[in-house]
Amino acid sequence: MNPVTSPATAGGTASHPPSAPSFAVISGAQVQQALAGREKQIVELVEATYRLHGAGDSVNPPSYFLRFTDRPTARIIALPASIGGPVRVDGLKWVSSFPANVEAGLPRASAVLILNDHDTGYPFVCLESSIISATRTAASAALAADWLTRTRPRPTRIGFFGTGLIARYIHTFLAGTGWTFDTIGVHDVSADSAAGFCGYLQQSGATGQVVDHGSAEDLIRSSDLVVFATVAGKPHVTDPAWFTHHPVVLHVSLRDLAPDILLGSANIVDDVEHCLKADTSPHLAEQLVGNRGFLDGTLNDVMTGRITLPTDRPVIFSPFGLGVLDLAVGKYVYDEVARAGHLRLIDDFFHELRRYG
Repeated sequence: MNPVTSPATAGGTASHPPSAPSFAVISGAQVQQALAGREKQIVELVEATYRLHGAGDSVNPPSYFLRFTDRPTARIIALPASIGGPVRVDGLKWVSSFPANVEAGLPRASAVLILNDHDTGYPFVCLESSIISATRTAASAALAADWLTRTRPRPTRIGFFGTGLIARYIHTFLAGTGWTFDTIGVHDVSADSAAGFCGYLQQSGATGQVVDHGSAEDLIRSSDLVVFATVAGKPHVTDPAWFTHHPVVLHVSLRDLAPDILLGSANIVDDVEHCLKADTSPHLAEQLVGNRGFLDGTLNDVMTGRITLPTDRPVIFSPFGLGVLDLAVGKYVYDEVARAGHLRLIDDFFHELRRYG
């Protein structure tokens, strides 16, 4: 389904006015319905998108951070991107993170995604994107968990440090792609959040014993696969001795680990230039040693066999989160909603279409 009129006909003539491009709005409920139960398909889509990005068939400029002097913990980020291949779409994710929302009973993050037509540049849909963002984050984590453990025994003990929405989505995607665990460890600075996550795990029918750890050290030392999904602004885990059992670490929140921990580990990122900025843990490690030699490569390097991961060190995956992943998942949702005939089109959204009136 072509969302907009082709460039050849969009201009129209004096006697034949242009056919207006369409513009749709897709709600969060529609997004969730389109993605529910599709974990395997979305992980495959994310893998294909990483491969397109690795092959250079994408444009993914630096994200722009809007910060506020009166709200130092809050930020809004613009992620513009373009992806080729079968997706063939441009767009922008505009995502906010306001941690104070949690105390007011609102989710921390909110987002919209705008998709633009490849040929005309016209935006053709606005999607609620907090679900899309959580989905692509979780799919990326599940994909990394698979690839980064192929040279070692498959982890049977997982630990979640940070137990909000992202942790829930990551667990859902791991379970949806065939992972089972003997134990599921939980730790959060908020006892209420930890209890809520434990309740979710029990209701979801998660396999394995659920253990609420009272300390971060206990969680990490007792886990073969560690998921960091916090809102930390600077490193708070500083002791490399906690990682001497060489776990695989999904460092999704990017700023939890002190540079010394990274320097004693194998380090995989999603994109080098994106990840080594904005005072992420890898960025701090680069500043400490003055080079990027501690990086082993990207997840795409692992998937294409260009690098082999060691088994005698921790392996840390630090994904910055690429806008091309949002585009791919957003286009998937658009196509599913359009195929079902449920697009909500906004009449006359594009109005001034004649050059001379």
